[in-house]
Amino acid sequence: MSDGLQVADVVVRYPGAASPAVDGVDLTVPTGEVVALLGPSGCGKSSLLRAVAGLEVPVAGDVAWDGVSVADVPVHRRGFGLLFQDGQLFAHRDVAGNVAYGLPERRDRTAREARVAELLDLVGLPGTQRRDVATLSGGERQRVALARALAPRPRLLLLDEPLSALDRALRERLALDLRDVLTTTGTTALFVTHDQDEAFAVADRVAVMDAGRLLQVAAPGALWARPASRRVAEFLGYEAFVDVPAAEAPASPAVRALVDATRAAGVALLPPGGVLALAAGAFVVAPGGAQPVTGTVEVLRSRRGRTEVVVDVAGVGRVSAFASAGWTCAPGAEVGLVVDAAAVAGLPG
Repeated sequence: MSDGLQVADVVVRYPGAASPAVDGVDLTVPTGEVVALLGPSGCGKSSLLRAVAGLEVPVAGDVAWDGVSVADVPVHRRGFGLLFQDGQLFAHRDVAGNVAYGLPERRDRTAREARVAELLDLVGLPGTQRRDVATLSGGERQRVALARALAPRPRLLLLDEPLSALDRALRERLALDLRDVLTTTGTTALFVTHDQDEAFAVADRVAVMDAGRLLQVAAPGALWARPASRRVAEFLGYEAFVDVPAAEAPASPAVRALVDATRAAGVALLPPGGVLALAAGAFVVAPGGAQPVTGTVEVLRSRRGRTEVVVDVAGVGRVSAFASAGWTCAPGAEVGLVVDAAAVAGLPG
């Protein structure tokens, strides 16, 4: 039995629900690893986390740590830390009082103060011990809540959408900081999010859930490059799907170019009968000259320093292509395109 968390065939069902919120999930989180539960709202990821914490009682299956079941262990005795979307700081305590809340009372005052200072340094809030929590920004509140959750050195940290209430720029920054903190402390963690970018930034492995089931578990790069199914690819943001034709079957120039480019790049295919999943940017607008693949421009928009062009490609459909910043063209014009195989994945048929 491996060290760390083991979830075995867990089922969570709420009274009156037509189907289980969690439906027979198996998952392991080895000691020192960070795993993200990723999926749309209502897919069961928070219910699974609550079952691990002991806040929900599974109707079937087991939750264990280092091979020993914790099914009958109360929440406060599991040795797991919890961090939710709202850090739920204590308004009557200052920053230091919040961070120190989970520390054993028997620890002497000097040791408690040293631990608080250490954690506030770690989360990027040095010297804030005496601040009133009412004066903290949203990002600062979540940093304090993280420090409090880490204070007693939990053997597992459970994080349920801890960044979702923050604005996009702050979420991106805190996701990277959270990764650094978890890595520095060697904390084992289960991290719930509906945001793919957060999951990829924070986790060693990502577990994609839908309708209570676990669809795929993989490292972020492997998950993106090799989604196990169309449902996983759709959730990750792949926007078009093209059947891989038999060798003798006719195909549009775009489909032939996709197949040739992805085979040359080593994209795993299952031809014939396989499917190519295309993400935004699978086609790139050619800077000039005739190209065998063309598309009709429908929409242009600026996106993070480059131009995104929605084009209609024969045999493929409407897809998002990228052009260099400042490139412009009138809707309805025909543009040449080349394939970027890094934005294409192969799926079973």
